[in-house]
Amino acid sequence: MKRFYLHSNPSRDEGFALRALVERHLTEKGAVCRRSDEYDRPPADTECVIVLGGDGTLLRTVRRFNDMDLKYIGINTGHIGYLAAGDRDMIPLICDSLLNDDYVVETRMEIYARVIRDGRSVARHRALNEIVIGRSYSGKIVDLNVHLNGSLLTSYRSDGLIVSTPTGSTAYSFSAGGPIVEPTARLFVMTPLASHSLNNRSIILSPEDKLAVEIVGRPGSSHNDYQVSFDGDKKVPLQPGDRVNIAEANCSVALIKLKERSFVETLRSKITI
Repeated sequence: MKRFYLHSNPSRDEGFALRALVERHLTEKGAVCRRSDEYDRPPADTECVIVLGGDGTLLRTVRRFNDMDLKYIGINTGHIGYLAAGDRDMIPLICDSLLNDDYVVETRMEIYARVIRDGRSVARHRALNEIVIGRSYSGKIVDLNVHLNGSLLTSYRSDGLIVSTPTGSTAYSFSAGGPIVEPTARLFVMTPLASHSLNNRSIILSPEDKLAVEIVGRPGSSHNDYQVSFDGDKKVPLQPGDRVNIAEANCSVALIKLKERSFVETLRSKITI
């Protein structure tokens, strides 16, 4: 690889010092680097987007350029950085691995949702980590009817519902008691949030399955009480009677990882089991 697009989270990279280190290391060895403060979008010849920040920065960057066929690599300057290929002290190794094509590309599935209101689609978005349906604020429960492939599967009275990809299984879903899934698998996991019933287990679904989650209005609820969020970032207000249709997206995300670092090693270093 020789052509890179650099994006850094300014709150995690003071004065863009780490970005400058990456750029210097790459350009001294003949690479071409474009920065996000100079180019609003990666040029067409970009081979890799290098993201310096936490997992949230990487997720937002992927969402921003989801219509482009790009490879991404994360360098963690935040806290956990589970999606990153390594931390800031590994910058020379990461840069050399990219320049020497000494890496692996992992294909990560995304999920896709459409919000249906009165028979019409009013919003649609993709997520690499998870889609969360619930109340717009804490302290209230929500009633949800979940349909699987056209048939009623179950109903939840809970704080909400997480539908996670394998990539997102170590994020919010994990905190809610969901299983850890190998990140390149093709499946998704449905996990209720603080379910007020005995039905509180995660359900693992095939990528061919189609989910429809219906918002059931409760007495005293208003049209501002519900929402669906995508990777904890993009939020769409929901109303009673709305349906959120969820399925595997027709595209995926290419994440670059170092050959030396396996899924098990990342799991062991980032999460206490």
